[in-house]
Amino acid sequence: MRKYSIFLLLTLSLFLLAGCSLEPPSWAKAKAAGDLSNVKIGLSMSTLNNPFFVYLKDMVVKEADRQGFEVIVVDAQNDPAKQNNDVEDLIQQGVNALLINPTDSSAISAAVQTANGVGIPVITIDRAADKGEVASLIASDNVGGGKMAAEYIVDQLGEGAVVAELEGIPGTSAARERGQGFHSVADTKLKVVAKQAADFDRTKGLNVMENMLQGNPDIQAVFAQNDEMALGAVEAIAATGRDILVVGFDGSADALQAVKDGKLSATVAQQFDLIGQKAVQTAAEILQGKQVESSIPVPIKLVTKDDSK
Repeated sequence: MRKYSIFLLLTLSLFLLAGCSLEPPSWAKAKAAGDLSNVKIGLSMSTLNNPFFVYLKDMVVKEADRQGFEVIVVDAQNDPAKQNNDVEDLIQQGVNALLINPTDSSAISAAVQTANGVGIPVITIDRAADKGEVASLIASDNVGGGKMAAEYIVDQLGEGAVVAELEGIPGTSAARERGQGFHSVADTKLKVVAKQAADFDRTKGLNVMENMLQGNPDIQAVFAQNDEMALGAVEAIAATGRDILVVGFDGSADALQAVKDGKLSATVAQQFDLIGQKAVQTAAEILQGKQVESSIPVPIKLVTKDDSK
């Protein structure tokens, strides 16, 4: 009987401890509505090895500084597992809001749900999260941008032109949506003979483009789902001496210069500054207890050599 009593007591103690653990620590609880003092924002970037994301990070930090917020920046280095760990570390550091640029829209869902569990609002930037409660997505119209790129190729080369596509990191909402927009036009008005992932990376874009050119000597145009891959494709094409139209996506400084120099045909330009500003401003509104839109689109623009003069 005595052994049974001790066992029962231990079981009850464990149960009570488990129940207490469900209560989030004091630093993880949401700030009182309207309190914007000592705000700490966690910014998780998919990679800082891409000029687009470096500039986007800078715009977030600039707007946060303007509002007197502290920003803790972490770089996932395009590793979904590292990004989940990074977000958990940010939560442990007591951030009041999380801005996440997902490496993988599905994999990041676990980290989003962890933040949800302790009441920390999550805003995703440039890319969406598949699951979990996201207060707002701040991103360009990726579907519209992909469509814009295809329509430009049709305008320049006519219907039936032979094209290739360099795809971004599989699993990212940006890659899915840009491809969706592109194919909404290309599948009926262009002849897509090759498409392959080059992971939004310039070197991979060059290597994949070299292989595509060898297997498809009749390619007339290329749509790359970001500027880094587009610039890699331009380099591969230049080595062959061929005249192939290339359209990128982002509007990075390197791409805009390449358009101006006549090396890159066009880029679908995003407004980095507005994305960064709106992300921080939306976080501030949430912390003030205000309602925000679940999706905040930022306008895009096709930039060609005529526009860059």
